[in-house]
Amino acid sequence: MKQVKIPEATIGRLSFYSRFLTKLENDGIETVSSGEIAKGIAGNSAQVRKDFAYFGGFGKRGVGYNVADLNRNIKEILGLNREWKAVIVGMGNLGRALAYYHGFAARGFRIIGLFDNNPSKKGEKINNLEIQDASELENFLEKNPVDIAILTLPGETVQFVVDRVVKKGVKGILNFAPVVVFTEKDVQVRNVDLSVNLEILSYNLNSK
Repeated sequence: MKQVKIPEATIGRLSFYSRFLTKLENDGIETVSSGEIAKGIAGNSAQVRKDFAYFGGFGKRGVGYNVADLNRNIKEILGLNREWKAVIVGMGNLGRALAYYHGFAARGFRIIGLFDNNPSKKGEKINNLEIQDASELENFLEKNPVDIAILTLPGETVQFVVDRVVKKGVKGILNFAPVVVFTEKDVQVRNVDLSVNLEILSYNLNSK
C-alpha cells in the first residue's frame, strides 16, 4: 500500500494545534470542535479537518474532539512523546537567546550542551549549563548521545561542524546560517533563514 506523503505545511499546523490544545488542557477544557481549534490558531475549520484526515481523523461528528486524547495523538505523530537531547553550537546573541528559552523543555527538547570556539566564553553558565570549548564537541558527543545539533554559526564554518556532529551520530540538524549544508541521506536538516522570512514578509506587505 502506497504511503501518503503528508504536506510539510500540515506538520507545521499540527504543532500549532498541539500548543493550542495544551492551553485548553491547562484551562481544564475537555472537548473542542474543529471550528474552535481553527479560531484558536487563526485558521479555518475545513483545513483543520483536512489535516486530521491524513491521520484517519480523531473526533466524532457532532461531538467534537476530546482535548487530552487529541493532544496526545498529535504529540505522538510529532514525536513529542519522548525526550530529544540537543546541543547548541555557537554562543553568540542568537545561541544565547535559544539557550535561555524555556519553551524547548516544555515540548520535550532538552538542551544538554553549549559550545563555542571563543576561549573567553568557556565556563560561562547559561541555565546551569557551562559553555564548553568547541574543541570538546566530539568528546562530549561520544559520552552523551545527542539527537539534534542547533547551529548558530557563521556560514563558512557550518559545513565543517555538520560533518563533525554527524560523524558522532547526530541525526538532526537545525541550521540558522544562510547557507545550504550537505550530509548523509539519513540525517534530517532544517534551515532557518531569518532573512528569507523577513523578505517574504516584506513581499506580502509590498504586494498590498
